[in-house]
Amino acid sequence: MPSPIIALTTDLGLRDPYVAEMKAVILSISPNATIVDVTHEIEKFNIKMGAYVLASASPYFPKGTTHVAVVDPGVGTKRRPIIIQTKHGFYVGPDNGVLVLAARSQGVEHTYEIANCKLLLPKISSTFHGRDIFAPAAAHLANGTPPAEFGPEIHEIVTPEFATIIRRKDMFVGEVIHVDNFGNIITNFGEREIELTKVKDMVDVKLRDVRLKLKFCKAYAEVEPQKPLAIIGSHTFLEISINQGNAAETFKIKSGDKATLYRS
Repeated sequence: MPSPIIALTTDLGLRDPYVAEMKAVILSISPNATIVDVTHEIEKFNIKMGAYVLASASPYFPKGTTHVAVVDPGVGTKRRPIIIQTKHGFYVGPDNGVLVLAARSQGVEHTYEIANCKLLLPKISSTFHGRDIFAPAAAHLANGTPPAEFGPEIHEIVTPEFATIIRRKDMFVGEVIHVDNFGNIITNFGEREIELTKVKDMVDVKLRDVRLKLKFCKAYAEVEPQKPLAIIGSHTFLEISINQGNAAETFKIKSGDKATLYRS
């Protein structure tokens, strides 16, 4: 039987002992677990970036993987610790939106509040739920504990604005959810919005106050170097890019800026 996989996505960095503490807790409960580091370099407190990275990486993990996401500026407050069960695996973390993009793309089946103290560390810090709540919960899930044993099922979770697209008569209104290291502007529009706006050869999009009509490409090199384009990127989101250039710098766009996709 293959080892259970637990994948970690956090903003904790690697200079401090925090990640090692989480791994130690996991291995003390589930010693056969395989722990995979997605990244620990999410920008501090940046829930949106954490959600994007988690949603990008999680589809490529084997079925049954447990994902732990710790980007948690509300740690110690009334925000709930949760487990989302999907058709593909489990998502463990704070109810602040960091899990939503990934879980929703894989078909949410049930969501539970983590409330059973018997499945957590005996002493819970108010500042490090990653170690004291989320790591032990993930380890017990990896050992086969049914998610319903962790606490009551809940039916409403936090859905942040970056996970919401508003449909209007001839447009969709969303936002920029990420700017990658190449300067590609990644929106929260996906293939569904492209289909519904009847995009064929050109994409009509406005980013903040900049309206652009761009060639809809399957590869960056379909336009000349330094020319802009639109493309569905490798993580299925609509990107505004410049071939061998930096679109975010050129158009002065940042994560969180409003994006509007118009019907062709």
